[in-house]
Parts: sequence; structure tokens; C-alpha cells
Amino acid sequence: MAYYILRRIFLFFFVVFSITVFAFSLSYLFPGEPLSNLSGYQTIEYADIEFLEQKYNINDSVITQYFTYLGHVLNGDLGLSFSSQTPVFDEILRFLPATFELSFYALLVSMFVGVPIGIIAASKHNKFPDYLIKYSTLIGYSMPIFWWALLLIMLFCLHLGWLPMSGRISLLYEIPAKTGFMIPDILLADVGYRHEALLDALKHLLLPTVILATFPTTVLIRFTRDSMLEVLETQYIKTARAKGLSRMQVLFRHGLRNALLPVIRQIGLQFSTLITLAMLTEVIFSWPGIGRWLVDSIYQRDFPAIQGGLLAVSSFVIIASILADSVHSILNPLTRKRNHG
Repeated sequence: MAYYILRRIFLFFFVVFSITVFAFSLSYLFPGEPLSNLSGYQTIEYADIEFLEQKYNINDSVITQYFTYLGHVLNGDLGLSFSSQTPVFDEILRFLPATFELSFYALLVSMFVGVPIGIIAASKHNKFPDYLIKYSTLIGYSMPIFWWALLLIMLFCLHLGWLPMSGRISLLYEIPAKTGFMIPDILLADVGYRHEALLDALKHLLLPTVILATFPTTVLIRFTRDSMLEVLETQYIKTARAKGLSRMQVLFRHGLRNALLPVIRQIGLQFSTLITLAMLTEVIFSWPGIGRWLVDSIYQRDFPAIQGGLLAVSSFVIIASILADSVHSILNPLTRKRNHG
């Protein structure tokens, strides 16, 4: 187990090293001076040139510049944003909770909808419910997220008027930002309109969550179904049936426990997928998360923000993937043996 963990740690540092090398190279690939792209100063005064050159070792070799850049990244110094002239690291901390909140609720919806439906599909194998679920998930898996979002916006926002179509909360409610997560901030806020603000925030959250959860839900349904079918064909399940146990006892007492092991890993991997899919969802619904901020930075040619956003999103995707793989390996020792082999 220790050897397995060391391999994952080495993999993590290798991937992070590759990402930082790519982010550093963008300073030279982007238009403009590398010193401006690293520091975030679009117009550098003559008196500050020498200070910034020493800070980033711009006159030394490229390897020395990279390790200097890496030291700044580890210290949280990602330069200044071209558009706002505020530290990029502070902007990432400001926008990241909104993305995490949306992705977390979408993951909960995917778990509580995808896993039970996958079990139902496996229990009704080669019957009408199985065919209906299988073809429905195929449609959901193939559907472009932006097209699906526009359809629901036209129906529930424009035609029916049930849900708002942008933002996290209405401008009528002023909620102090304590954690950065809207629902906990409303619950912690000492205001008289807490219940109204909570209901309004849930209305704003509902449609983006459903849109974002569509793809991972279809993945979990198909993955749970295939895992259950594989377990139900094993010898110990056939033995349990031969002993006279009912179908529900075999399904939930013996089959579900082992079938959920690979599903747990897939749930963790879907969280990293949600982080990337949230970028498009945030743009459609004007959700103030890191995805929308990163897209706006691309339009504004804010090169330091693009570098910092790339590092932040990539790091969290890598961490989520490695944690999911590690948890799955802890729960399933056979996986460690296969990976070692």
C-alpha cells in the first residue's frame, strides 16, 4: 500500500511539473513582453524595470526563470490581472467557491439519481425499463450541454417564468460573503430576509445544477448498470440464488456492495469532469465562478489570469482524480494488485 501511495504522489508531482512548465512557457508564447505577462504590469515604468527583472530573473537562463516562477506560484504570487490590476490568486479564491458549490450539488444529483436508476436497469435486464433507461442515457450522453441548457431556459425561464436565468441570487438580497458558498452564507447571515433569500438562491441554483448534472448522471447510470450486471453473473451470486434467497436479498445484500466499488471511483472522476463542464454552464447562466472568469479573461486577453486559471483548474482536476483512484484502491485491494502488475 505504501508503494502504491508513493507512485500516486510521484504521478501527482510529475503532472503538476508538466502543467507549470506549460504555464510558464505561455509567458513567451503570448503576445507582448514575457516580463509583463509574468508580472501583470502592462505598462512598466523605467524605474521598476530593474526591480521586476531581478524579481523574475528575466536576464538569467530559462531554467532559472522557470524555478523562480515556480517559487512565486508556491507562494501564491501569480502576478496581477491585466483587466483589474488585482492579484490573480485573490481573484481565483474569490471565484472558485461558486464553481465548487455548483459542481458539488451537481455531483449530489448525479449520485442520488444515477446510481438508483442504474440498479433498476440492471435488475430489469433485457426488459422494457432497461431498454428505456439505456436509450435515454444514450440521448443524454450525446446531447450538447449548451443546446440542452438553451432548451430548458426557453421552457422554464422564458415561457413558464418559473426560474431565473442568470446569477446566483437576486439583487434584492445582500448577503455578506463569509465562506464564498451562497447557501452556507445565507444560513449564517444575520438578516431578516434569510428564508426569502434562501428560496431565491435555490431557484437560481436549480437549473444550472440540472444542466451540469446531466452528463455525469448518464455516465453513472450506465456504469452502475454494467457493474451490477457483471457482479450478478459471478459464482457467489449464483450460489446465493441456489440457496433460495429472494431477488431483492441477492441484489442489495450481496450484489450492491461489490458493484459499488468501481462506481465510487467513477463518482470521484466525475467531479473532475464537472469542474471542466462548469465552465460552459457558468457562461450560459452568468454564474460568477472561475469558469466564467477564465472565459472572460480569454476574451480580454488577460494573460496572467489565463495562466493562473489554467494552473488552478488543472491542479484541482488532478487532485480529484488521484484522490478518487486512491480511495477506490483502499476499498478494493484487488485494484492495487492489478496496478502493481
